[in-house]
Amino acid sequence: MRILALVPGGISDQLLFFPALEDIKRAYPNAEIGVIAEPMAAAAYRVSKIVDTVVPFSYSAAKSPSDWANLLGIIRDREYEVVLSADTTWSTGLMLWLSGIPTRIAYKTTKAPYFYTATVSSSAKYQAERYHDLLSAIALDSTTPALAINVPEADIKWADALRDRLKIKDGYVLMYPGPTTAYGDQQASYPLAGWLTLIKDFREKQPDLPIVLLQTDDSRAQVNLLKSQDGQLLVTMAENLGQAAALIAGANLMIAPDSHIMQLAVALKVFTLVLFGKNQPEEMLPAVEGEETRFLGLTSDSQKIADIKPEAVLQKVWGG
Repeated sequence: MRILALVPGGISDQLLFFPALEDIKRAYPNAEIGVIAEPMAAAAYRVSKIVDTVVPFSYSAAKSPSDWANLLGIIRDREYEVVLSADTTWSTGLMLWLSGIPTRIAYKTTKAPYFYTATVSSSAKYQAERYHDLLSAIALDSTTPALAINVPEADIKWADALRDRLKIKDGYVLMYPGPTTAYGDQQASYPLAGWLTLIKDFREKQPDLPIVLLQTDDSRAQVNLLKSQDGQLLVTMAENLGQAAALIAGANLMIAPDSHIMQLAVALKVFTLVLFGKNQPEEMLPAVEGEETRFLGLTSDSQKIADIKPEAVLQKVWGG
């Protein structure tokens, strides 16, 4: 069986689709699975062994008829039998109808339900569960699996070598300052002064626990600013998502804004404190019942991460 998924959005959206992909592979172990993702989000599939093909396509950009024709040609060439679409736009519905895929599934909120063979509703708050609800149209009604990833062996070895060079042996607090901006959220970063307050407090209360900054392409500017203010900070530079995941896996605690880095920490079951802006914790974090709480969310009344007081963060850390 060949199955295609259309997942607009950033890397976080792709990661939150992983549980649905896992259930598909469990039910159809020989299935060939393809995903159409934003070019900037395709990096998510470095930490997945389930997806066979990732087609980059800009859902958010203005598209010419030739853009649609090229995508349609790629889809037809693969001869998919089932398509799951998290994109509700009319133009995508038309393109999928023209593709000739026999089973076409979308949400009931789609602008063009007549282009699909089945539409589903979802009342779930957690985004991964909303994605998973699409599978009900192909009779996969199981409980949504926990988010999980596969970290490439080469990235694990890279992270081990980096920790050895930095002489980090007994755990650490990993802080991801966040990008200056993020996909769909212009309030994605936490202020420099807030991070410096957190770092100072950790050093006073846990002087033997190293504080490490996670630098990625999108957090480079924030990390450089922090480093210029505090020359004692350890910085780890991850060049891809697998390296970032390998560094997160070794942390005692992760502190990060709502982001794809936070989703990696959730997948790796690392204790994580998340700073939320416009999203709510129940939308982006799994509900945990009967287990030790590993993921804590701190929300902003103004929907701006910058307005969360450092004192509130520290209260969550030491009290939570």
